[in-house]
Amino acid sequence: MIPRKIQWATAIAAGLFLAGCASGPSGPIYVPSEQSSEYDEAPRPPRTEPSEQSPRKVLKSEQPESEAEEAEGAEKLPPAPSYRDQGDALSPAAASLVMEADAMMAQGNAEGALSRLERAQRISPRSAEIYYKLSRAYVKMDQLGRAEQFARKGLSLAGNNAKQQRQGWMLLAGIRRA
Repeated sequence: MIPRKIQWATAIAAGLFLAGCASGPSGPIYVPSEQSSEYDEAPRPPRTEPSEQSPRKVLKSEQPESEAEEAEGAEKLPPAPSYRDQGDALSPAAASLVMEADAMMAQGNAEGALSRLERAQRISPRSAEIYYKLSRAYVKMDQLGRAEQFARKGLSLAGNNAKQQRQGWMLLAGIRRA
């Protein structure tokens, strides 16, 4: 067995060694000489004139600055709707799972429908419709707290879609009445 003093001395020596390795160089630093060589400058690329056949790229500095000049330029596209305005459309796989879940709910199999809807939710996580259907499945299973959570999530994803907003608020009101 190694005495305690030797163990401590070894630990301290190892720490000092590692600290010495972590510091910068202690000797002189190499700096290249100021003498020029043939490799100091890279060759300049050849200049080419734009041909009439290929379209010329318009640089940012050459774009029109005033509104009058801008109106003469290319037509502007309308801005794309934000995710809050459009919601998330269902992918074909998610739509298929939702149809299966609807059939299961009609048969009274809320747990089977719930598993299909959870899979659909993982495929299309920003679809308010799926969250509303999940909420209805939880209502059928008499889990009103979870049903309210999913209805609220669906409302947050409905964006400016008035139909989905109305559907969500009606669902939430029914849950709160129950």
